[in-house]
Amino acid sequence: MSVHIGPYTLANNVFVAPMAGVTDRPFRQLCKALGAGYAVSEMVTSRKDLWDSLKTSRRANHAGEPGPISVQIAGTEAPMMAEAAVYNIERGAQIIDINMGCPAKKVCNKWAGSALMQNEPLAVEIAAAVVEAAAPHGVPVTLKMRTGWSDDHKNAVQLARQFEQAGIQMLTVHGRTREQGYRGLAEYDTIRAVKQAVSVPVVANGDITSPAKARDVLAFTGADAVMVGRAAQGRPWIFREIVHFLQTGELLAPPLVAELRRHLLEHLQDHYALYGESTGVRSARKHIAWYVRDLPGGDAFRREMNVIENSAAQWQAVADYLLALGQQMDRLPGMAPAPEASGSAMAQATTMSDDFV
Repeated sequence: MSVHIGPYTLANNVFVAPMAGVTDRPFRQLCKALGAGYAVSEMVTSRKDLWDSLKTSRRANHAGEPGPISVQIAGTEAPMMAEAAVYNIERGAQIIDINMGCPAKKVCNKWAGSALMQNEPLAVEIAAAVVEAAAPHGVPVTLKMRTGWSDDHKNAVQLARQFEQAGIQMLTVHGRTREQGYRGLAEYDTIRAVKQAVSVPVVANGDITSPAKARDVLAFTGADAVMVGRAAQGRPWIFREIVHFLQTGELLAPPLVAELRRHLLEHLQDHYALYGESTGVRSARKHIAWYVRDLPGGDAFRREMNVIENSAAQWQAVADYLLALGQQMDRLPGMAPAPEASGSAMAQATTMSDDFV
């Protein structure tokens, strides 16, 4: 299914979720190379005093990234969010995404992220201001939200209608409330209701962990696309697995160990180039740990790797470990297929992951 955002036709309908501390440029590029049709950046603050910080400058770095470039912004004041949209557009953003889904306390305590869903007039005011600021540049605006603040306050459908009227061109809904955080199960009834209430594309997010789960969520909700979060950590080829399954009904074989080795070593080089030696080595550890967590000897290797302080030594350790693993097995171990679900049973589907933002 083709998904359109403004002038852009996306490669497919399987997207990467924005995840703080994860979906930096190297990770987004890797996911796109492995089948993701669309990727949204990490959250960029609307606070002007932080725009010159190293963290923000890295998040606003899109050098060499294939388009369309989508940047997520977060904040609590409409004028500041409008200004942040223009700031990022001037630095290469081709799509602006508004964050109304992040449940993190440090974000919600400042009434940003999903906390905005408690204040519907402000949420709509922000959406309208960002759309107005982006329009002269020909840049479409999308928005990511949750089902509501709590089980007693699920207002995604009401807000979706207002966001569409304000000019938002795509809506992503995470199937949990802010109160849930990342606990419990994602539910898809609300996402289905949002899809039925608006005419813009709707993206289903939350617990999309396998090709079968993606198929079932799309069928149940009627959503135009799915967004994958933590299931892609250490398994970025999940995007091509889902795309292939949706197109053919067939499951791809797990990747060759040699392919994993090539992708991971290239990912590490890109990571070091973005973050530098010291920060790059430390922040790469989580990615390496995700890749090896289910592999033979992975726990022991992770412990050894976590005390390496030098990027060249870290890279070589990964290269040696995967070279040795490739001599033991041709392909990575396969994952057990997720149980099929349909109809209202989707609300009880098995949970494995979701996104951070």
